[in-house]
Amino acid sequence: MRQRVEEARFVLRTFAGAGMLRPENPLRLAKSIDALRSWGTSIAGGYASAAIRRPDSIALIDDDGALTFAQIDSRANALARGFISEGIGNGDGIAVMARNHRHFVETTIAADRIGADLIFLNTMFASPQVSDVCDREAPVAIVYDDEFAEVVAPAAESRKKFVAWTDEPDEAGTQARTLDQLRSGQITEPLSPPPSPGRIIILTSGTTGTPKGAQREQPSSLVPAASLLAAIPLKAGETTLIAPPLFHSWGMAHFSMALMLGSTIVLQRGFDPGESLAAAARHGATALVVVPVMLQRMVDLPEAALAGVDLSRLRIIAASGSALPGELAIRAMDRFGDTLYNLYGSTEVAWATVAGPSDLRAAPGTAGVPPHGTTVRLFDDQDLPVTGLGVTGRIFVGNGLGFDGYTGGETKQQISGLMATGDVGHFDHAGRLFIDGRDDEMIVSGGENVFPREVEDLIADHPGVTEAAVIGVADDDWGQRLRAYVVCASAGAPDEAELQELVRERLARYKVPREVLFIDELPRNATGKVVRRELAAD
Repeated sequence: MRQRVEEARFVLRTFAGAGMLRPENPLRLAKSIDALRSWGTSIAGGYASAAIRRPDSIALIDDDGALTFAQIDSRANALARGFISEGIGNGDGIAVMARNHRHFVETTIAADRIGADLIFLNTMFASPQVSDVCDREAPVAIVYDDEFAEVVAPAAESRKKFVAWTDEPDEAGTQARTLDQLRSGQITEPLSPPPSPGRIIILTSGTTGTPKGAQREQPSSLVPAASLLAAIPLKAGETTLIAPPLFHSWGMAHFSMALMLGSTIVLQRGFDPGESLAAAARHGATALVVVPVMLQRMVDLPEAALAGVDLSRLRIIAASGSALPGELAIRAMDRFGDTLYNLYGSTEVAWATVAGPSDLRAAPGTAGVPPHGTTVRLFDDQDLPVTGLGVTGRIFVGNGLGFDGYTGGETKQQISGLMATGDVGHFDHAGRLFIDGRDDEMIVSGGENVFPREVEDLIADHPGVTEAAVIGVADDDWGQRLRAYVVCASAGAPDEAELQELVRERLARYKVPREVLFIDELPRNATGKVVRRELAAD
């Protein structure tokens, strides 16, 4: 009981500090509470509540302009009814391959309104990956931007298909109906909640590099949300520019946080460092969400590129997705002020630690400290606790955001209720976590997870290649980049460009090795396994 009281106080104190508890119109507040009772704290409930409490406030700004909370709510209701008219309902799956824009957001709300499952596809996936994921997850429909029509074509053959964003609306309907056409003529009145809620499935990579569907149960309390707000001081009713894709955990997390805060989100279909900063200034953004490679490109901009760009309102630059080099953290704060917050986590564990400006100044390169309600512990290879400052161990996390396992049935290792992140690290004297590397062979490049086996097998299938090994090497821009070591046959040997194109045609672009080095033989141990550390030391 005492713990519950303390948690309630923490939530109220944090929400009050974020400006979420303020006097409101009693009638609107009552109707808003009724909406949340009906829908819960889901995305569908969040927009239903926001449309009542602040109907005329700007909810979203994208490449097509601005929409209020009331407009998005009505458009999502019409789209939900459009899906129903197509026979899509509770428990069905809808795959989405789209960039950041209103149609992505409205599809997410509409699917939640009918209790459909959403499978977010990475826009860098190649066609075979899209097909593999759709074969496993079995969505009944695919929503995609027109630019991805060829990529999704094989997977869409036996499924309903709808175009989200198109630059040629009059021509897009020749192959598939657009979402605007689907919602046309549908009523916009609220729907009744479905018998069971839908799920959002965010894809990660499996042990062979095949994307896995990660699913997580809804939080049973408001403590996790309050914990993130206490660590990253976002405020209600402000403006957040979300640069990472919404299909990523980091982008979706800030989409959800902005909804809870009643904030405006700014979305752009493509990322350009100068334009993103200019857009943040133009719309008065107080928060800018990035992954480290985006931040790197912003920091590297010449001064002339930002002439006249007023970032005085920018209070928070929130980064996550891959390792944040200490040098980059210092350079970013020297240029944009002490506004940088770096979150370390994963799709499976959500977040583990957050490093604020003071942490990053005092200990550049740190992943920070666990926020309120989060436990981070280190274990050795025998699953025993690691003690002592500076001693490396495998990182395990618990924070009340339960991971339900992958849709294929696998899960992550757990010890004492804590889940493995797959990384190894150590703590310093101030309780700050440092990431030392992976406890497996996974490569994280620009926030994307890559397992080398899939790339190695593809390269080795080339008739002029005998064998190949792929490793990750440090990269100032991407955290890591892929380097392939290739042993060629005596005849028909390919060059670097040919192998890179081979991977580009079959796999996601982030799996293309930036370098291909040709060697006489791969270093192996007594059992025949490739000794990757010898390659890494090259």
